[in-house]
Order: sequence, then structure tokens, then C-alpha cells
Amino acid sequence: MSAATEGRERLPRWMKMQMPKGENYSRVKNLVNRHQLHTICSSGNCPNIGECWNRGTATFMILGDICTRNCKFCGVTTGKPLPPDPEEPYRIAESVRIMQLKHAVITSVDRDDLPDLGAGFWAETILEVKKRNPETKIEVLIPDFQGKTELIQKVIKAAPEVISHNMETVERLTPQVRSAAKYRTSLEVINYIANSGIVAKSGIMLGLGETEAEVLQAMDDLLAVGCKVMTIGQYLAPTLSHIQVVEYILPEQFEKYRTTGLEKGFSFVESSPLVRSSYRAELHADAK
Repeated sequence: MSAATEGRERLPRWMKMQMPKGENYSRVKNLVNRHQLHTICSSGNCPNIGECWNRGTATFMILGDICTRNCKFCGVTTGKPLPPDPEEPYRIAESVRIMQLKHAVITSVDRDDLPDLGAGFWAETILEVKKRNPETKIEVLIPDFQGKTELIQKVIKAAPEVISHNMETVERLTPQVRSAAKYRTSLEVINYIANSGIVAKSGIMLGLGETEAEVLQAMDDLLAVGCKVMTIGQYLAPTLSHIQVVEYILPEQFEKYRTTGLEKGFSFVESSPLVRSSYRAELHADAK
């Protein structure tokens, strides 16, 4: 199915989102509203918010909301970011505590404007969350830090349970979809994480024009560098000015990728149209 060139295309029936519900979801939602907490789950209208909040997982974004890169798939604003807020690590840690999260996922914009690309701030945030929430497990979804291992090491030293870095798409489409990021650099980042002993995780989006063979090759490339967890979801264009959807992949194909990935050797493969990077994240800390 081709993307519409005019207006907003009607989504296929399997992309319809269910209204979130559940006792724990309602509790977390009330806490978020009462304390004016910010999560990517709510601000990004994540389709899995109900399931994740019921499981005690939520996702936060640090280092502002303006990115120094201009990836064609991403809805985050591109421009000149403000200086990092020194109070943000404390606020994130307090949000985790108030929400009583079992598992916190933290991501960020790219900060190529900073001398250390934001790595020091990342480490500070992880350590603050751990200090105030010693029972909470942490997954971080990091940028590539331009492949600089000394900066990745700062995040590793802070000891989150899982470090994720998304490939986003297959190798052939990377130049069209991502701006400064390179496919092979991302593999090197994941390899460095895996060699540290921390669970390495990555994800891709489908529907951008990739072939099945290219998806299977991406799986093999990730396994070769030590990646243990892979997420696969359907790409949706944030606006008509972003790269458009080429195809809506059938749920049966997502399930085929899930079973194939497990057979190939991943510990976890989360693969379905509505899967996003942090889906069922609380399980991935136990990847072997």
C-alpha cells in the first residue's frame, strides 16, 4: 500500500490503537497529571502506553526537545538547543520515584553541539535515578555519540541494565532516513556496548521500502556484534514533510520476523506493527 501524497492516509485496521485502561495505568496517569510529570509515553501518544504503565514502565527524554540532527523519519524539532538544565537529572529521578516505576527508560535528542555530546549528562542522570530509586532497573536509548568510545564508556560506567541504540532501518536506506548517523558506526556502538557485558539492544522500523532479505541481513549484522534484543515496528510519518510510508507491513510478516529472529539467536524480539523501542522493556534486562 503506497502512502498518500495528499491529506492523511487512512491507517489499516491492524494499526488501530486501543484505549489504555487498567488499575495501575489509572494510578500512574493520576500521578503524572497531579505532579505535572513529563513522559514520552504521553507526549508522544505511544500506542502501548496502557500496557507499559500497567507493567510499571515509562520513558523519559533528557537534554531538551531540540535535536542537532535532521533525520527524515523523526518528529523532534531540529535547531540550536538550549544549554542542558542542571536540575533535569533530579527531576527525572523524582518522577521515577513518584510514579513508583519498576523499570525506567531514558532517551535523548542528539546533542552534537556539546563538547562531550551529552555523555556526561547522561551518566549524571542515570546515577541520580539509581541513587533515589535503587530498586528500579534502567534502560537507556542513546545516540551514537559519533562513535566515540570514550563517550559511550561514560554511559557504560553509570551501569544501566540495558543500553539500546537504534539502527532505525536497513543499511541501504540509512542515508535516506538518518542524517549524520551511519549504519556501520551504529553497529560499532552496539558492539562496544555488548563487549562491556551490559545488555545491548537495537531496533528498526519497517515500511520504508526495505526488502525481507535486507531485514534478515540487519538481524545477522546485529547478532554478529553481540546485540541481544531487537525491536521491529511499523514506521508512521510524523507529518507530510517527513519521509512517507512506502508500505504497511502485515502483522503476519512481523510475526515471521519475530520467530526468525529468535531462531537466529536473539534473546528477545519484539515485532508487531505497534511495537516501539521501549515496548516490554522491563523484560529485556534479563536477556542472556
